[in-house]
Amino acid sequence: MLISRGFSRISRNGSFVRCVWSLSHRQDPLHQLLPSNDSHSAADYSRKVFNYREAYSWNLPALHGIRHRIHHQSSPLVEEQLDPFSLVADELSLLANRLRLMVIAEVPTLASAAEYFFRLGVEGKQFRPMVLLLMATALNVPIPGPPFNGVGNSLTTELRTRQQCIAEITEMIHVASLLHDDVLDDADTRRGISSLNCLMGNKLSVLAGDFLLSRACVTLASLKNTEVVTLLATAVEHLVAGETMQMTTTSEQRYSIDYYMQKTYYKTASLISNSCKAIALLAGHTAEVATTAFEYGKNLGLAFQLIDDVLDFTGTSTSLGKGSLSDIRHGIITAPILFAMEEFPQLSAVVDHGFDNPENVNIALEYLGKSRGIQMSRELAMKHANLAAEAIESLPVTDDEDVRKSRRALVDLTERVIMRNK
Repeated sequence: MLISRGFSRISRNGSFVRCVWSLSHRQDPLHQLLPSNDSHSAADYSRKVFNYREAYSWNLPALHGIRHRIHHQSSPLVEEQLDPFSLVADELSLLANRLRLMVIAEVPTLASAAEYFFRLGVEGKQFRPMVLLLMATALNVPIPGPPFNGVGNSLTTELRTRQQCIAEITEMIHVASLLHDDVLDDADTRRGISSLNCLMGNKLSVLAGDFLLSRACVTLASLKNTEVVTLLATAVEHLVAGETMQMTTTSEQRYSIDYYMQKTYYKTASLISNSCKAIALLAGHTAEVATTAFEYGKNLGLAFQLIDDVLDFTGTSTSLGKGSLSDIRHGIITAPILFAMEEFPQLSAVVDHGFDNPENVNIALEYLGKSRGIQMSRELAMKHANLAAEAIESLPVTDDEDVRKSRRALVDLTERVIMRNK
């Protein structure tokens, strides 16, 4: 099936990217889909694909000057390069220890499964807890109105502990989703080691994920804040909805960048955005500030996933901790392929035939290498990174140096997300 699309300029509309599509269809034999008079063996394709992967990392003019573009917009904040992790390293260590205690279960086998990705050395990048702790400090500004809990307008130790709970809850929900995703994807590895389902079986892996969700719910209930409970419950609902969207797409939805972005928000960005909003609400901030925190998390999450989708094509199993090309081999169509289909509509016929045949993967990669799919995906990620940086700029002005450092770190993260290679 040949699909021709009219692609409008990507424009900002508050939540998702909107594109204008016009579709027409006709049948095309698969053997006629090789790009521009080339006729190669599968081995030739593999060599070309490897060369394309190498080129993707270096031939991206859209990335030149990204530091200037992101940081120029936030010049009042960016006075020095900061290591975001270093600002909250002690708290992250405390959180990691607490998480290990929180996932202890009475049944030894369940305990071993639940703590699998919380053990020392395999606890992951702790990206989400780091963002939330930085956001907590970034919002540590005087709040107009009555004293908070009778102790003045500054954040209290008790409040900081409650905000740390949000970071812990978020990480448990995230890891639970990874355990469930690995079962659904029949994954062999995660974070550079054997996946739990590969090691202990699908049933126990699912139960371990359920156990983590139940522990997250208990901790969430202890906060006694119905609005925060609703936010995090919504994020869990979105995780399920996003995974379902990925599994049950129609042909039209599968080729829609709009549908892809909505699914990406549900699967990746909803958790961090709603958690950032929860951090603000616990501190007693206005709805406007809470929404700003939400916008930062949403756009950072979207940028993060877009780069993840790029790295699935350009990375290696060593740097990613998983097999590269995993999405396309599972039939999951992401932004790079969607944008490549804009330039080469005949690629849709390859997608329709599926990727059980490795030759189809090679053909799709051949088209991708000739297209701007990787570059356009990076540019879209940069757009959302810039929107995240703008959200931090719009927060209430402060002279507090710790607050300013945290805000600079949050802005710096928008660049790090774009520039990362794993």
